Amino acid sequence: METWVRFSAQSQAKERLFRAAQYACALAGDTLRRNGASAGVLASVRQLEAHLSLGRKLLRLGSSAEALEAAKRAIHLSDMVLRFCVTLSHLNRAMYFACDNVLWAGKTGLVPSVDQEKWSQRSFRYYLFALVVNLSRDAYEIRILMEREAGGKRAKGNENGRQLRADNGLQQLGLRLQIQLRLLIRVLRNNPPLLLDVVKNACDLFIPLDKLGLYKTNPGFVGLCGLTSSILSILTILHPWLKLKP
Repeated sequence: METWVRFSAQSQAKERLFRAAQYACALAGDTLRRNGASAGVLASVRQLEAHLSLGRKLLRLGSSAEALEAAKRAIHLSDMVLRFCVTLSHLNRAMYFACDNVLWAGKTGLVPSVDQEKWSQRSFRYYLFALVVNLSRDAYEIRILMEREAGGKRAKGNENGRQLRADNGLQQLGLRLQIQLRLLIRVLRNNPPLLLDVVKNACDLFIPLDKLGLYKTNPGFVGLCGLTSSILSILTILHPWLKLKP
């Protein structure tokens, strides 16, 4: 198991590059279509996108084992909320990768009887649930850091001073919102890994929402979101300190 996990980890950077190229093709294809490109050019872009998607599925073979190992490690986290969110996220990723492996077997002809549509929808449901859990974890981390920031003497002093100048309830509400917004900006600015994780998960969220028909956008927007999150993922690989831990 550990040997396969190490081998899978070495493929992550390549998979991220393939992912960025795949969604760049989706974005380029939609842009070309809007500009009236020929059917031949559009078909070539779509074919390249399909090849990149299939290559990604090959690189993700065995990623379920890595996700399960990560879930086993997350069980030992001391924070109960983090333990629940991180473990549940890894378990859903493991199921997503398992469905993805079945899709790869079907697309390559190894198991031609695979119902591509059914397994694709199933994989995107697991992917969506994992992203929702990730964003919930991000929200929890933000709340903890904002409370810690607001608990400082300087934040308390600013808050009290502003509230004393409030003349009515509506003005107090406005001041509280301003304080919370400034706290949020300060927390995210001082924690680049958390900021990158929030942006990455938010961008990724539109992909399964679109594929499952829950929130339809367009191929260009999905391509832009996928490309953005892929670039952020590559940054966390090149600079490990930018990856949110645990």
